[in-house]
Amino acid sequence: MNLNKVFLIGRMAADPESRTTTSGQMVTTIRLATNRVWNNKATGEKQEQTEFHTIVAWGGLADIVSKYLRKGQLAMFEGRLQTRSWQGQDGVKRYRTEVVAENMQLGPKAMNAGGGAYQSNTPASAKPAANHSASNKISEEEIPVINEDAPVTSDPIIADSDIEEKEIDLKDIPF
Repeated sequence: MNLNKVFLIGRMAADPESRTTTSGQMVTTIRLATNRVWNNKATGEKQEQTEFHTIVAWGGLADIVSKYLRKGQLAMFEGRLQTRSWQGQDGVKRYRTEVVAENMQLGPKAMNAGGGAYQSNTPASAKPAANHSASNKISEEEIPVINEDAPVTSDPIIADSDIEEKEIDLKDIPF
């Protein structure tokens, strides 16, 4: 079995760059910064290394990314690795490995000192114009948001009082 799956959680290193292909499909390129922290065994000193990843989103996901992500925001991407090659103007064959995004989740909303309002990093003049097309309209409910301040709770569909506790008999366990 083969598996080509990537999960990255990091901060946007720059605003997304969008374009449309000659066939009319939207494509957005994202630069995501991730870091790892470790202790140097020899010195006991904390070390940190930052990696920058190029992520490419296509179609509807490209549209969502371009509208809702800005430099500095936290986001999670799920996708696959893909390596492209091309001939440079100097005749040298070049390669680029990118993550092709298949899924994305926004990080927590930024909270301002006023207590709870969404703080956008984008000036009103830079925000995309409203699109009134029914097929391209994206509602706020469709975009998942992680709220880091929300308490972790059990599934709201099944209340704890609805769960019937039964004693487990060892002979019922199959191993």
